Amino acid sequence: MTRIWDVVVVGGGNAALCAAITAREAGASVLVAEHAPKAMRGGNSRHTRNVRALHPAPTGVLTESYLEEEYWDDLLRVTGGRTDEHLARTTIRASQHAPGFLEECGVVFQPSLSGTLSLSRTNAFFLGGGKALINALYRTAEKLGIAVLYDTEVQHIEVKDGFATEAILSCRGFPERVRAKTFIASAGGFQANREWLRKYWGDAADNFQIRGTPYAQGTVLKDLLAQGIQEVGDPTQFHAVANDARAPMEDGGLAMRLDCVPFAIVVNRDVERFYDEGEDVWPKRYAIWGRLIAQQPDQRAYAITDSKALHNYLPSVFPPEKAGTIAELAGKLGLDAGKLERVVADYNASVRDGTFTPMKPDDCRTEGLTPPKSHWARRIDTPPFYGHPLRPGITFTFLGVKVNDRARVLMADGKPSANLFASGEIMAGNILGQGYLAGFGMAIGTVFGRLAGEEAARHARN
Repeated sequence: MTRIWDVVVVGGGNAALCAAITAREAGASVLVAEHAPKAMRGGNSRHTRNVRALHPAPTGVLTESYLEEEYWDDLLRVTGGRTDEHLARTTIRASQHAPGFLEECGVVFQPSLSGTLSLSRTNAFFLGGGKALINALYRTAEKLGIAVLYDTEVQHIEVKDGFATEAILSCRGFPERVRAKTFIASAGGFQANREWLRKYWGDAADNFQIRGTPYAQGTVLKDLLAQGIQEVGDPTQFHAVANDARAPMEDGGLAMRLDCVPFAIVVNRDVERFYDEGEDVWPKRYAIWGRLIAQQPDQRAYAITDSKALHNYLPSVFPPEKAGTIAELAGKLGLDAGKLERVVADYNASVRDGTFTPMKPDDCRTEGLTPPKSHWARRIDTPPFYGHPLRPGITFTFLGVKVNDRARVLMADGKPSANLFASGEIMAGNILGQGYLAGFGMAIGTVFGRLAGEEAARHARN
């Protein structure tokens, strides 16, 4: 605690470790402060499974090609234009090298996947998932001589005139101070801080399931914004998915997500449909459904389908409710049976037959129905019938600190900090104003982690 480090990295997930490893490989002395205990290290990264990567030709784990303009178009559509194009394209271009860098850090990728995910061409999957990714990064960090403090919450980074001088910590319950030439904030958002969420969502926040780490309290984010670091992103926006309503309220991870929505109709507690379930392929739309459900009464919804669709999506951890009739299914879900029968009947009557292609937009749609179902519309008429109860599962918030293309945070006057950098969720709002692309958070974290580490080491040397 008494030495002056070249680089102190605040956080312990993928973005933090990419920054720490890059800085250490550049010759800097590096200290990582991870809020979680060792068994829960890694932030939300330990719940991830892939990274979205540009590639001009097939690779060992990615099929065909995925070029910059298509990547950018995918991002533009899900964000509705709420993105910094320069920073987005910086991420997209550098994502080509993300899998290779991670492999150098000991991460192993699995062969491309077929089946229900539709991601074999765009996303590289970690063998063993996020836990294996995190373990590999920490092994590399330890081999390089990076010091890691677990159970250590950074409560304050002192910033004066754009210059960070020290960090005040709670290390295993004891107060400490750490000085460094440079600091990298990679401590995530505030998605596990229900009090902060209530500021925007009221009591509804108590019904949100926190998919990832319970340590994402937003302490560092709040501290930096209070000291004049520029804010970016909408505080009411977050990455949230349709989660199984029976999932744990914290740390349930990927397994609790339900992917049945495109092949179902979804109703709220009042047995009313509220959005187009077949708007686009699931990897480009799954992250809007948590917010949609959060806006419904009691933050509850129900996906209704039949035996035809059962094998079109990943199976759920908790089995769906099953019944021989729609009325019986309604009873098991606690819904009004007459209403659900009418909703299903109206939907069935509006379906226009086409060629069902589950992996890409097809011509199976509805006519005269509000809201419509644009693709994958098939009649719900083949028993047994199934119902999945849904709740919003929050992954991360979009409020963050503004950065430039060298990962330096920007002060209130627009000037970059002299020695404070950011990577990962704490700055993702620069690029993700709303919506999400599967695997893109990992791309942002890896790219800006490497940028932050490179720039911090350069500053420390100079």
